Amino acid sequence: MDQNEVILLISSRLAGFIENICFERLSHAAVQAAKLAFLDWLGSAAAGGLQEPSQRMLAVLRNQGGAPQATLLATGEKTSCLSAALGNGLASHIVELDDVHRAAIIHAGAAVIPAALAVAEMTGAGGRQLLEAIVAGYEVAIRIGEAVTPSHYYFWHTTGTCGTFGAAAAAVKLLGLSREQMVWALGNAGTQAAGLWEFLLDGSMSKHLHPGKAAQNGVLAALLAKEGFTGAASIIEGDRGFCRATASAYDLDKITKGLGCSPYKIEENSFKIHASCRHTHPAVDLVLELVARHRIRSSDVAGLTVRTYSTALSITANHQPDTVYAAKFSLPFCVALALIKGSCGLTDFTPETLADPDIRQLMSVVSLILDAGLDAVHPARWPAEIEIKTNSGLSYCGQTDFPRGDPENPLSAGDLLQKFYDLAAGPWGEQKAEMLGKTVLDLEHVENLAALF
Repeated sequence: MDQNEVILLISSRLAGFIENICFERLSHAAVQAAKLAFLDWLGSAAAGGLQEPSQRMLAVLRNQGGAPQATLLATGEKTSCLSAALGNGLASHIVELDDVHRAAIIHAGAAVIPAALAVAEMTGAGGRQLLEAIVAGYEVAIRIGEAVTPSHYYFWHTTGTCGTFGAAAAAVKLLGLSREQMVWALGNAGTQAAGLWEFLLDGSMSKHLHPGKAAQNGVLAALLAKEGFTGAASIIEGDRGFCRATASAYDLDKITKGLGCSPYKIEENSFKIHASCRHTHPAVDLVLELVARHRIRSSDVAGLTVRTYSTALSITANHQPDTVYAAKFSLPFCVALALIKGSCGLTDFTPETLADPDIRQLMSVVSLILDAGLDAVHPARWPAEIEIKTNSGLSYCGQTDFPRGDPENPLSAGDLLQKFYDLAAGPWGEQKAEMLGKTVLDLEHVENLAALF
């Protein structure tokens, strides 16, 4: 296959897919998946809007001003489309409850949906157009993520990098750009793609910026393309393009194989019930299951061993988290929290639990082990095995391949609606949360999204 053929397959085919996607031809499963993704994202955005990183970003955005094109969900203020994408994307990634795609290791919603919503509000698009854009954005972001994962993921946060492509895809769909303009937008999305894992060292706020900037940069790339601003046609697969620059190994076929065919990637989405890094969830699920089944008390635990895959350890093997946010990326903290508190929810991560001597003591007997067999099946599966040993000499073991919320271990629509209410009712009020929940599940009948918020 020569380079020109590859360019056609990557750049042109992605643009062709985006151009051709149509609500009437989407399966019921794809439409339902897009609605649930939007609902789930709104809940995370509502909860995140109250947090300090969001408030600091809002202060910056207020000072910058901007035409009243779209809504900052945290306050209801109107601002520019670009600022809304940034502010809402950042807010939706703070509480660590946003969706994730297992194979691509990407929180696609946090980048794609704020971009799509901002453009939809600006253009007066309806619910059907938004659903098309969400499906298109997830497809592009996830496929590129699958192509570069796992080597890309060691240094680069896929949500920030591949999410930029997905945000651009959603934006160009809503703007109705030509295929050539779509290629330009993808080119300029790729040259802005960024997001590094160094924040893990000190638990800083940088990670929240990744999807916010991905959303904003994707929208910017689309708006520039609309004005005739050209972008590199081979940004994805070129010699100095995204894949070669950011991954030591990649598979371009994963971007184009089956493109445009059902099922869509959004149907492979996973949803979170624990307010921590997804790589902690398999072990947390197992701890909660064993504690409930055997009534294990933390004072009885002599040791807790977690066997898992290398990516989980590279992100979560932090035995001494020193901030609440860092604790969300500490597997020892999360399993200790789950065992002592019986949950790992949003309200469980506090300065008090971070300093809790019982949790710290239990963390000291947690062992993390890289298991070659488990590593071999990742990222198709996110497995874990745990063993809890008691002071009396008993051992309790558990194993899982799919944490709760994966397609193979799913949450129901009712579960996700309740999760949304739990997250949104406080910040937005019960009446607004109930209205939005019902409206999102009937989104195809919304004529103008600008009136929704």
